[in-house]
Amino acid sequence: MTQFSNPFALCQLGAMPAADAAAFGTRLGAKAAQLCGVAGLSLQVPAGFVVPIEACRGLSDGLPTGLMQNLDAAVAALEARTGRVFGGKDKPLLLSVRPSAPLGVPSSVEAVLNIGLNDVTVDGLARESNDTRFAHECYRRFIQNYAHSVLGDDPAAFEDVLALYKEERGYVSDAELRGSDAREIAARFKAQFESNNGEAFQEDPRQQLLTTLVAMVRTWNAPRARTQRKINGAAEDAGLALIVQAMVFGNAGENSGVGRAWSRHPQTGVAAMAGEFLPQGQGPDLVSRLRATLPLKNGESDSLAKLLPEAFAALQSGVATLEERLRDAVEVEFTVEHGRLWFLSVKAGKRSTVASLQIVTDYVRNGVMSEEEALLRIDPLSLDQLLHSTIDPEAKRTVIASGLPASPGAVSGAIIFDAEEARRLAADGLRVILVRPETLPEDIRGLHAAEGVLTTRGGMTSHAAVIARGMGKPCVSGASALRIDAAAGTLTGPGLSLKLGDIITLDGSTGQVLKGEVETRKPELSGNFATLLQWADKHRRMAVRANAETVLDARMARDFGAEGIGLCRTEHMFFEGERLVAIREMILADRERDRRAALATTLPMLRADFIELFEIMAGLPVTLRLLDPPLHEFLPE
Repeated sequence: MTQFSNPFALCQLGAMPAADAAAFGTRLGAKAAQLCGVAGLSLQVPAGFVVPIEACRGLSDGLPTGLMQNLDAAVAALEARTGRVFGGKDKPLLLSVRPSAPLGVPSSVEAVLNIGLNDVTVDGLARESNDTRFAHECYRRFIQNYAHSVLGDDPAAFEDVLALYKEERGYVSDAELRGSDAREIAARFKAQFESNNGEAFQEDPRQQLLTTLVAMVRTWNAPRARTQRKINGAAEDAGLALIVQAMVFGNAGENSGVGRAWSRHPQTGVAAMAGEFLPQGQGPDLVSRLRATLPLKNGESDSLAKLLPEAFAALQSGVATLEERLRDAVEVEFTVEHGRLWFLSVKAGKRSTVASLQIVTDYVRNGVMSEEEALLRIDPLSLDQLLHSTIDPEAKRTVIASGLPASPGAVSGAIIFDAEEARRLAADGLRVILVRPETLPEDIRGLHAAEGVLTTRGGMTSHAAVIARGMGKPCVSGASALRIDAAAGTLTGPGLSLKLGDIITLDGSTGQVLKGEVETRKPELSGNFATLLQWADKHRRMAVRANAETVLDARMARDFGAEGIGLCRTEHMFFEGERLVAIREMILADRERDRRAALATTLPMLRADFIELFEIMAGLPVTLRLLDPPLHEFLPE
């Protein structure tokens, strides 16, 4: 079943060695390939099979006969492996279908769970579990899930049915629902389905599965999905694979639940498993965040380790095995059914830049990889975050607006709307954030004095963005949801009203504007960052020079190991004070004599600056670009 010469061939999970699974990512999609690898490591994965990308292409216009035959055979094999019957009235086999896109390709296709439930099988599930409420809760979830994912119904219509029922009974939460309630709600969901679609709910399990597969492929190929892939730099015609598995239930009782785990802390990279666990829930419950989750381990307090120690031990062991085999920090999704752990997905874990450095330095130290490979694991652009202050990972964030991450770094300060006022207050020792619709050249002194700048208009190449990056100051530009009324001294937005002098925090690395003062961390050229730079120096084939025009920039460049100045943009030395006046006189001069007089005023300034730069660079090369002043940077509108 692992051969792909037949375009409609399916692949059984666990039918290939873990070492071979990754090679099939282009045919099975990233999630399915990784799941095959997990199963190949003898870790617990729900039994199932994969409809590969090439086979799914055939679903765009219906169901080819060859694929239908293979699907029937795969379901029959799944029945034999599980001892259950798809559509059976006793011990029914229920299925889930999840999307598996190629690595790096975004997917908006939703999973469909509990396929196979109908008026007959739901009673079989209730008898087997001895829990009518659980069985009919799964049924009504499936009706809503199927209606939305297959037929495009608005899920809010079903949520209204549930809310109305609870209101009729005087219930406050879902936890108050009993078995008879769950049965009645499922019946009302079926009625709502028929009202929405003009036809009864599909009771045939085989048709449920087939229509789900076709609908998921059509959703993947819809114009909106193709546009999303194009925006994210992925191929519009990228294919989708589908994973069909036997259901495991995180909502099956008190010793069941769902969660996700990281083999390392995603913010620090420390080699300690982190994550969350939601008792008595399924995957959508974890995403919706309607109930509080528990940590995986938390001393004597409630946690997965305390409630279900055997499942926690299996998770910890499995995650460690996966990291060792994949040679990378991993993120897994899992379900615990009656105390037994099942892995549902595994992928490279999301992480901060700090965590990435910790992970690769650990791997090199432990002989897992070479310095050269470790260097290639780090995104060079992400290192810019480490050259600036960052928000403390443990700090509470209250995001009040978002814009473009125009210049990295994190700072807090008082809201000030006028550049000259910002300069005066900063001179008195007050930390200020210059808040403007957009900045102009005459705002330069305020920009220089402020801790950071926030604009409601402009992009990554706006005046504020360019100047802030040149000065090494955090900037968030284009925060269009905010409204500035400088005369009234207010900054407003949806559900927000701040006034002159209120404290805000800018995170120029993410484009977030935060309420109040938030703890930050100062950059340090030490620890793992210094180690990485040492490796880079050891293995590099070219020298690195800096763009620097000021004494501060030049000293920082030397501190970070620059071997000279690759470009000194002379005009950037004239952004404030008498220097700005001299440059404007030169630009606006009508006669050559006046232009020369203005330039003569700048000559002593340039000489003094050049001498300081040469002294700081101490014999290293310095490339000077003579005056090339862009008019928009020096002249007001």
